[in-house]
Amino acid sequence: MKISVSIAAYSTINTPLLVVPVADRGSETTPAPELLTADATLAALAAPLIEGKDITGKFAEATWQLSPAGVEAQRVLFLGAGKAAKFGATELRNLAGTAARIAKGKNIKSFTLVLPNGIEANTAARTATEGLVLGDFDVDTYRSDRKDQSLDEVTLAATADAEVNKLYLAIAEGAVVSESQNLTRELALEPSNLMTPTLLAERARKMCEEAGIPCEVHGPEKIKELKMGAFWSVSQGSEEEPRLVVMRYEPEGASDGPVIGLVGKGITFDSGGISIKPSDGMEKMKYDMSGAATMIGAMRAIAFLKPKVRVLAILCCSENMPDGKAQKPGDVQFAMNGKSIEVINTDAEGRLVLADGLCYARQLGATHLIDAATLTGAVVVALGYHNVGVFANDDDFAKGLLKSAEVAGEKMWRMPVDQDYFDMIRSEIADIKNTGGRWGGAITAAMFLKEFVDDKPWIHLDIAGTAWLEETKSWMPKGPSGVTVRTLVEFVRSLAKK
Repeated sequence: MKISVSIAAYSTINTPLLVVPVADRGSETTPAPELLTADATLAALAAPLIEGKDITGKFAEATWQLSPAGVEAQRVLFLGAGKAAKFGATELRNLAGTAARIAKGKNIKSFTLVLPNGIEANTAARTATEGLVLGDFDVDTYRSDRKDQSLDEVTLAATADAEVNKLYLAIAEGAVVSESQNLTRELALEPSNLMTPTLLAERARKMCEEAGIPCEVHGPEKIKELKMGAFWSVSQGSEEEPRLVVMRYEPEGASDGPVIGLVGKGITFDSGGISIKPSDGMEKMKYDMSGAATMIGAMRAIAFLKPKVRVLAILCCSENMPDGKAQKPGDVQFAMNGKSIEVINTDAEGRLVLADGLCYARQLGATHLIDAATLTGAVVVALGYHNVGVFANDDDFAKGLLKSAEVAGEKMWRMPVDQDYFDMIRSEIADIKNTGGRWGGAITAAMFLKEFVDDKPWIHLDIAGTAWLEETKSWMPKGPSGVTVRTLVEFVRSLAKK
C-alpha cells in the first residue's frame, strides 16, 4: 500500500472516497456530533445529516454521501470517532483501520483520510498509517476463491500549514512498525503443517536477511550441547526437530548501554503432550508460537528503525506432541542452569522452553530480559481478552514498559510475583515443579520463569488472552493480533533516548 500526503483543500481532492472523522461532544444521552476538521464545505455537507440524526459520532458509525455537491470526491464517508473527550492516538489508529476495512468491503482500492484536529500532526500521520496497514490484513489466506482486496493507495489529508517532509518520516515509521506487526500476525495465522519449528526458524532467518541483521539457527545437537534439558524434553515427543534461533541487533555507538534479551515461546503446535488437551478448540494451538512470532516482528522493526540499543532475541521453537518418546507426568528434567524440574503436567510446556531460553539469553550477555508467550489459560480467567498480563521483578523496568504500552495503545496490567506464590511450585523430589495447581496459575507460571533470570531485571508478558482476537473488530478481523510488537519497539526506542 502506498501512503501519500495532501495539503490541498479537502473539497478539492479528487478521490474515490473521502473519509471525514466525526466525534461526539455531547453527553451520554444527547449526542452532539462535530467534524474533527475546520472545513466549511464539509461542515455544510454534514449539517443536514447531523440535523436529521443520521450522524451521531458513535465510534465506527458510517454515514455515506454519494456524488456530494461542492467536493471533488466521488463519495464522502462521515466516520464516527466516538467521544471527543476520549479521542486520541489509539482511537485514531482504530479509526484508520476501520476506514481501511470499510473501503476494502466496498472494493474501493484507494481513498483519502482527513487527519483530525486535536492530535499533533506527526503523531496523527504515524498512528493513522499503523491503523491503515493493520486494517489491510486479511485472514482468508488459503481460500480457493480468495479475492485480492488489498488497498492500493491511501492519501492522508493534512492542513495547509503541515510540514510535509516530517509527515512522510512519520508515515515511514508507522509503516515499519505496522508491517512488522502484520508479519507477526501472518506467522501466527499459518497452520502447523505449514509452520513447523524448522519453517518458523527459516522465516526468522529470512526476515533477518532482509533487515540486515545476523541470525543463527541451531538444531538438536546444539540444544543438547547447551544442556537445555527443559527445552529438549518438550521436543522429544515430536517427529519435527526443534530449532533454537538467535537474532542480534548491534548498532554502533551502543556498546556501553543495556543489552535487551527478548525470549519468545515458539510452540508451533501444542497438543498438550501426554496431558492431552480437549479436542474442542485445539486447532487454535497453531498460534502457540505467537511469542516467537512477536519477537520476529519486533526485531524487524528495531532493525529498520535503528535505535542505539543492543537487542538479542532467542526463539525456542518446538512441537508438543504425544508419542512413545514423549515426556510423561512425573518425569524430572534438568534446565540449562542445573535446576531440576518435576513435570506434573506436560501441557505446561511453554515455561520449560522459556526457562532455557532465558538462561541462554543471559549467557549471551543480555542485561535485561523480556519474554512473551501464550503461556496460561489462567491469565484469561484473570484479565479476559483485553489486557496482557505483565509480571516483573524490577519496578522501574516494569514502569518503563507499561509507559511504552500506553504510548503504543496496547492494554497491559501488572500482576504480582510475591514470594508467597513460590511455595506452590516447590517439588518434593526436585527443585521446582512445572505447575502450581489451579489457583493463581498465571502467577505461579511467572514464578517458575523467575527461577531462571538470576538477578537480571525481567518482564514476562503472558499474551494467551490477547494474541488471538476472538471476535472481529471494526478495525481488525478475528484472528492473530500481533499484540506487544508495538510496545516492545516503543520500549527499546525509549531506552535509546535515555
